[in-house]
Amino acid sequence: MIKNARQFRRFEKKLIQRETVDIARNIRLFEEMYKEAVRLGRFCPQDALAGIEVDIEIAAAVNRVSVSS
Repeated sequence: MIKNARQFRRFEKKLIQRETVDIARNIRLFEEMYKEAVRLGRFCPQDALAGIEVDIEIAAAVNRVSVSS
């Protein structure tokens, strides 16, 4: 638990300033998180647009109600 938010923000700011950007490492992390999400069934790229028509219809209905209210 953070007891001193100001001190933590200073620490965090200094930490960010010291760290360098490692693009290769960031890409590896992203790829591994992507693989894990696919493995867990939380991200299925082949089904990315499955059901989008229903989502669009719901969004349109909600927007119509919001405008007329």
